[in-house]
Amino acid sequence: MAEQKTKPTEQSVESFLDKIADESVRDDCTSLVKLMKKVTGAKPKMWGASIVGFGQYHYKYESGHEGDSCLTGFSPRKQNITVYVMPGFTEQTDLLSKLGKHKAGKGCLYIKRLADVDVKVLEKMIDHSVKHLLGKYS
Repeated sequence: MAEQKTKPTEQSVESFLDKIADESVRDDCTSLVKLMKKVTGAKPKMWGASIVGFGQYHYKYESGHEGDSCLTGFSPRKQNITVYVMPGFTEQTDLLSKLGKHKAGKGCLYIKRLADVDVKVLEKMIDHSVKHLLGKYS
């Protein structure tokens, strides 16, 4: 079985965020740290070189594939901030419609800036995701 690529590292979250050139993106990321810390009760930790993750769970699929992942997190990318929200959005269509300007992938939200979305709705989505993962994999 292939080794998991994205793992927790000892890299400092603060130094990672300090390197973000765009001040508004850096401020949004600082706000996301506060929000995700509040929702998860966990301290931020770097996962790989560019994901700020919170909490951790161990998953095992029916196929036998297993690994560890953060409960939620984000990554400031060139085009947007990617927010990792599992298990996707099939159970959260009502919240998704109230979120504001975003794009959605299978388990990711792509946000240009926090001002484009309703942060309270985002908080509810993250909370739902974390509770789902803890219920399924604890």
